[in-house]
Amino acid sequence: METAAALTFRDATDADVDALVALIESAYRGDSSRVGWTTEADILQGQRTDPQGVLEVVKAPDSRLLTVERDGQVVACCQLEHRGTHAYFGMFAVSPTLQGAGLGKVVIAEAERFARESWGVTEMHMTVISVREDLIAWYERRGYRRTGEMSPFPYGDERFGIPQRDDLQFELLTKKLG
Repeated sequence: METAAALTFRDATDADVDALVALIESAYRGDSSRVGWTTEADILQGQRTDPQGVLEVVKAPDSRLLTVERDGQVVACCQLEHRGTHAYFGMFAVSPTLQGAGLGKVVIAEAERFARESWGVTEMHMTVISVREDLIAWYERRGYRRTGEMSPFPYGDERFGIPQRDDLQFELLTKKLG
C-alpha cells in the first residue's frame, strides 16, 4: 500500500501542464492505458484532455489541480473545485503502471481532507461515465453513492474523446464528508 509519506502533494502550475496531459492521457486512452484498469480505450478514442483544458483548471478560481509526485515524477492528479457546500472531484488520474497499489486511495483521501478542512464543505461530488461499472464500484468502496442523476455526454465535441458507443452519459456520485 502506498504511503502518503513517500508522496508530495502540491498545486499544479503552468509548468506542469504537459506532464499532466501526458499522465491523464496515459491513464485513460490508447494502448498505454490498458496497463492499468482505468482505461476508457474501448469506449472512447481520441483525446481525454488537452493542454488548454488542463490550463483552464489550473487557472480557474475556486479550483485547484492537485498534483502528486513521487521521487520528482508526477504520478497522479485530481481536480478539486469549490462549489458552495460541496466540492467537485474530477480529472483524477494515476499512472497506469502504479494502479492497483493503493495510490488512488491515498490521493482521494487527501483530496477529501483538503476539501473538508480548507473549504469546510460537507460533501464531495463527481461524475463518472455510467457504463464504467468497475470504476463506479471502486468509488462505492470509498464511500461514494450512486444518485441515478444523469447528465449527457458531450457527443460531437472531440475535446472529450470520440465515443465508440451511443449510450454514454455521466452519473453523479456523492459522498458525505465527516
